[in-house]
Amino acid sequence: QVQLVESGGGLVQAGGSLRLSCAATGILFTINEMAWYRQAPGKQRELVAEISRVGNRNYADSVKGRFTISRDNAENTVYLQMNNLKSEDTAVYYCYAKTLGVRVSYWGQGTQVTVSS
Repeated sequence: QVQLVESGGGLVQAGGSLRLSCAATGILFTINEMAWYRQAPGKQRELVAEISRVGNRNYADSVKGRFTISRDNAENTVYLQMNNLKSEDTAVYYCYAKTLGVRVSYWGQGTQVTVSS
């Protein structure tokens, strides 16, 4: 059974930091792209950061310089280090993975990040 299990969300004050983790299990094919998306109440889901298997990274303009995405290919795990958090970062954060070759996409269940001002 394929699972993307997220952890690390929570409540933090503005200016604080959180680190999200997402472990992918049960995926039979090599994972190429891994990413974090987020969805705030009343808004569409948006890309926060993505990383390829070889380490190419892309960030949303709103998080550049504050968030860092990384991954451990051997463990099929992706991380999101979030620093200098702002109230507008409050959202449910979703982990995403897409396999190489047979291009199947998977989503995690989401983890809540709340930044108090």
